[in-house]
Amino acid sequence: MFSLNRRVLKRHFLSCLKLSKTYFNWFALLLLLGGSSAYAQKTTFFPHSLPETEGVSAGGIDSFLTAVSRSTHEFHSIMILRHGKVLAEGWWNPYRPDLRHSLYSCSKSFTSTAVGFAINEKLLSIHDKITSFFPESLPDTVKPYLAKLTIKDLLTMSVGQDPDPTSIIPFTSANWVKSFLATPIKNEPGTKFLYNTMATYTLSAIIQKVTGQKVVDYLKPRLFDPLGITGMDWEADKQGINTGGWGLRVKTEDLAKMGQLYLQKGIWNGKQVLPKGWVEEATTFKIDQAPGAAQSKKDSSDWMQGYCYQFWRCRHNAFRADGAFGQYIIVMPDQDAVIAITSESADMQGELNLVWRYLLPAMHKQPLTINKKADEDLSNHLANLSLPPAGKTDPKIPVHEGTFALKPNSLHIKSISFHYDGTVYKLGLKIDSTTYDLDFGNGKWLPGETSMNGPSLLNGAKEDFSLLLPYKVDGSCTAVGLDSALQFKLRYIESPHTETITCHFNGQALNATIEYSFNYGKSKMELQGDAVNDGK
Repeated sequence: MFSLNRRVLKRHFLSCLKLSKTYFNWFALLLLLGGSSAYAQKTTFFPHSLPETEGVSAGGIDSFLTAVSRSTHEFHSIMILRHGKVLAEGWWNPYRPDLRHSLYSCSKSFTSTAVGFAINEKLLSIHDKITSFFPESLPDTVKPYLAKLTIKDLLTMSVGQDPDPTSIIPFTSANWVKSFLATPIKNEPGTKFLYNTMATYTLSAIIQKVTGQKVVDYLKPRLFDPLGITGMDWEADKQGINTGGWGLRVKTEDLAKMGQLYLQKGIWNGKQVLPKGWVEEATTFKIDQAPGAAQSKKDSSDWMQGYCYQFWRCRHNAFRADGAFGQYIIVMPDQDAVIAITSESADMQGELNLVWRYLLPAMHKQPLTINKKADEDLSNHLANLSLPPAGKTDPKIPVHEGTFALKPNSLHIKSISFHYDGTVYKLGLKIDSTTYDLDFGNGKWLPGETSMNGPSLLNGAKEDFSLLLPYKVDGSCTAVGLDSALQFKLRYIESPHTETITCHFNGQALNATIEYSFNYGKSKMELQGDAVNDGK
């Protein structure tokens, strides 16, 4: 009897050992799929799953990443969700999952969501007249089109102003609401689409008027807290009103949460956080952006599928929030999928084309056979995503020391100083009366912080930028050319943008250029100066 029990126990033990080994292998594979060094590349809220388990080809995702690497698009992060589970996520070093990212116009969809909450709480209605909220800011004569302007007209970008006043008002006016209401309306409201970011700002001002709170504060208990979104901030004008149409900063996972909330018709953790009716109303076709365009042109454009309430319709029955240079929340109801992207690209349609070309056909209705090799390849690919620093580590990098006084320039840079300690180049930029000290790694990214404003489309706006400080940056430097020139790259890693300073030395003279990443190859700012000491 004892002998029989030993044999049974032995077989049972070996069976359990084999099963445990199988479970361990799958567990290890799932850990690998999380991305670079697991702890640095894996988000925490959503469950993770193998792509094939959710009916998605790992090879298709891998091909998408390869296509991105061969394109002119600079991706900073991506999260791909299906059935509420993360299939792939990655951050291109030095970007990280714990960092926020400026959203530009992707912010508009959050402002629209605030309007939805306010309507649900009976604080306003879609048909309310804009003039009713700002009697103190109206022009002396309220013309008929202005009198007819409603919340819905702002939401659908059909204000009727032409041209869009956004390129003027934030940079010239201290009172944006008053300037917006004073801008002539040439077309009957609700009849003609023209993208108008000041319309979204005005929605933000209306929310603050009826709630007594900034949009970011109003959304906190209603949207951000239920979804577990923390650390967000939102730029504001000098009046203390959130900019609405731009300026929100959140993490990539927060974008995915927002997309998943809308995919689930406003339900989160079994609770109706956002009214279902608003989700449907806000994301369905409201106005044609190009009613006279040829159908062939519409069929190839994600900007001609119809505009909603601060959301865009996409091809393939999808909809999206999007911001300049490629900040995306892409919601795909037919595929039960969400894709969140942060990036810098001059061709946003090109980015979406990659999604439709590679990721859409990778999604199938039924689970696929597990492809361990493809999953491992994808995991390795995600683990090694990176944006190259300036050059490679060079032990013979030219050493320049001293300070150069600059001739008057549009950037108000008075002087540049240089110091190299053998591993780190230290630059001192004196702008007006303030000196900003910046560190650059020799052929590698060196993290740091600065209070110097970085490149931005709204850098000259009359805003309160203090809440953004300090800016997180990564800097790297390298030798360029044959004349002992140096190039310094300063990447503002909570924004899409990078600043590049190239310095040519000719004895006691300095010739430098500064380029912003969204202007590469188009315009450079020239700086010239002379040494104020010999560097010894």
